[in-house]
Amino acid sequence: MVAEAPANSLFVEVAFALPHKQRIVALTVPEGTTALEAVEKADLPRFFPDLSAESFLQATLGVFGKVIREPSAHPLRQGDRVEVYRPLAVDPKVARLARAKRQAER
Repeated sequence: MVAEAPANSLFVEVAFALPHKQRIVALTVPEGTTALEAVEKADLPRFFPDLSAESFLQATLGVFGKVIREPSAHPLRQGDRVEVYRPLAVDPKVARLARAKRQAER
């Protein structure tokens, strides 16, 4: 259930995860706040001190699993969850091809 935010503001969440640690930050932000602004307000470097602040601001962002093309121009809606995506360590196609080759060699 989404909590109600005060008039002219929205309740949103910002989520980021590493394999061993996850964090969802709940925020109340003014209407018109963009996805990128919400990430800035979430102050994720406080929870992930090994990562630079720039890594969060330059990351690909999404809302409920859908990538946002222009996070700095994407206004949020009540209850949105902004997701900060990590770069993939290995391209899924390359990993799948390597697995297929290993299985073929057996």
